[in-house]
Amino acid sequence: MTDYRVLAAKDLLSIKAVFLRPEEPFTWASGIKSPIYCDNRLTLSAPQVRIHIEEGLAQTVKTYYPEAEILMGTSTAGIAHAAITAHLLGLPMGYVRSSNKDHGRQNRIEGKLIPGQKTVVIEDLISTGGSVIDTVEALREAGADVLGVASIFTYGMKKGLERLAEANVKNVSLTDFDCIVNIAAEQGYIKKEDVLRLIAFRNDPSDESWMKR
Repeated sequence: MTDYRVLAAKDLLSIKAVFLRPEEPFTWASGIKSPIYCDNRLTLSAPQVRIHIEEGLAQTVKTYYPEAEILMGTSTAGIAHAAITAHLLGLPMGYVRSSNKDHGRQNRIEGKLIPGQKTVVIEDLISTGGSVIDTVEALREAGADVLGVASIFTYGMKKGLERLAEANVKNVSLTDFDCIVNIAAEQGYIKKEDVLRLIAFRNDPSDESWMKR
């Protein structure tokens, strides 16, 4: 059986969908200094990686959410992944806007969703969990039976894990921050001594002491 956790980590690093730069941190909108940049949209432009990702998401749904009746992508990053994964599984799909349209029927949920339908949300990235929880809540309000989330990558941050637990939202990711950091060290993307620094960032992004180690 394919180990998608390792395969996805190697793939994301190879196309720089996940890019580690501990010596020259990126700055988040919040002002936090981060050693990692993540743009999983790049997987859509890399056919072989895209195949691995969508097959991995399909396997995740089959394994962890076998009762799934429909997939719902997050807007906008999860839409394409939901569509391709739904195609592989032979399931209907739709997506959830970040807010209601300001015209027409003013939909927030696009695609036909039947109340009580067992739904899996497809997300590309989970950090603090806010956006995916908002998506799940919108689906629940519309009557969906949300089984959980299948995502490509999660940081595994304490705040995100706590928020998901409080909202009673299950998430299963193809790969995570710890796996990617360890693979990056093994393959020479970063120095092995950087691993502990990056894990320290993961544990508390607001504490910049990791940059001084």
